[in-house]
Amino acid sequence: QVQLAESGGGLVQPGDSLRLSCAYSGGISSSSQMGWFRQAPGKQREFVAVITWTFGSTAYADSVRGRFTISRDKVKNTVDLQMNSLKPEDTAVYYCATGGPGPIATMRNIKYWGQGTQVTVSS
Repeated sequence: QVQLAESGGGLVQPGDSLRLSCAYSGGISSSSQMGWFRQAPGKQREFVAVITWTFGSTAYADSVRGRFTISRDKVKNTVDLQMNSLKPEDTAVYYCATGGPGPIATMRNIKYWGQGTQVTVSS
């Protein structure tokens, strides 16, 4: 049984940094992708970043490119999201997800979701 557990959310001020971590347990295939998504109040869940498990190739939403960095640790089975220069519009519940084969950015091929962690950016 695959399980994803997010941690690292909290309340920060604009311009601050925060690091989210997703611990993965269960089997993972070479074609799997790991990703971060977010959902703000009253809005649809949206793609943030994705990384391929085997080669570590990454992709980002335009709104976070250059500020956020996704990484994975194949020994610890974790996927992290380093978030810098945070803005109030980054406020959302952040979810870790995995799926594939096939791209997961559109959420069509996602197989498992974590329960989410709240990130609030406010002065």
